[in-house]
Amino acid sequence: MEDIRTDTYLKAIISMMVNVVVFGFGTIAILSIPALNDNAKYLLPAWIVLSFVITPFIAWRIAPRMRLRYWRRREAEKMALSAQR
Repeated sequence: MEDIRTDTYLKAIISMMVNVVVFGFGTIAILSIPALNDNAKYLLPAWIVLSFVITPFIAWRIAPRMRLRYWRRREAEKMALSAQR
């Protein structure tokens, strides 16, 4: 069996947290806006599906930024730019 990469673990963990935030944001919006609240029985299931669809894309963007090598490279580029000035 092939080893699972660290990025895959990060994406899985981040996707759970991102899903909670995206779902909570949409649920609060649906339930607190009166015009949307009238159609909540249709909008909430649609929002659940949409939050599951959106989550992997957001997690895919966040996961590489959680690695130390990203920040090392970024700091090195920043130092190179400041040295040029």
